[in-house]
Amino acid sequence: MLEYWHREVHMRNASQEIKEKHMTNNTEESFGERIRRLREANGVSMEAFSHDTGYPEEFLKDIEDGKIAPPVAVVLQLSRFFNVDMEQFQGTRSKKAARKRTTSHKKRVASYAYESLTKPGEKKHLRAYRVTIDPETEHKGVEYHHDGEEFIYVLEGDLKIQIGQNTSTLKNGGCINFDSSISHKLSNPTGEKAELLVVIYVP
Repeated sequence: MLEYWHREVHMRNASQEIKEKHMTNNTEESFGERIRRLREANGVSMEAFSHDTGYPEEFLKDIEDGKIAPPVAVVLQLSRFFNVDMEQFQGTRSKKAARKRTTSHKKRVASYAYESLTKPGEKKHLRAYRVTIDPETEHKGVEYHHDGEEFIYVLEGDLKIQIGQNTSTLKNGGCINFDSSISHKLSNPTGEKAELLVVIYVP
């Protein structure tokens, strides 16, 4: 227990130092680069990173290498792991850089894009996003999870959502609320894009 407490304190201090350096550094840094820097500064191996977050090593390595852009659920999970607000880091970037990130995100993921509708902040527990999922797409291989609750409202199109072993299909105007610590993944089985309002409560 004492060893675990020391690790938590070390991670919190290292994450705070990195946050302060980031606030005074004008050099643009990708999300993946920031994750790698946080992980290495905290002395966390990729194996331990995978074990503690519940995501495969290959998936996490692809995030660090910038090969994929993480969905909202992963951003929240990593924020909690490192005791920092990743969205607040993103908020310090210029609008031009943010637009560039959105474009590259769509190119790399080609099926999933999101826009934050709420301002970031370490003490804020409610997050809202506008999420777009391209037609006939599905996130394969990885199911997402994070502490808290999640509410999804379909603004346009259809949505297929798997929560644990249960699968539901929502149409325009449909909604669902669930425990987001349960593994879940979204897909769009139709020929039209799906647009969602996703509200997440983080303890």
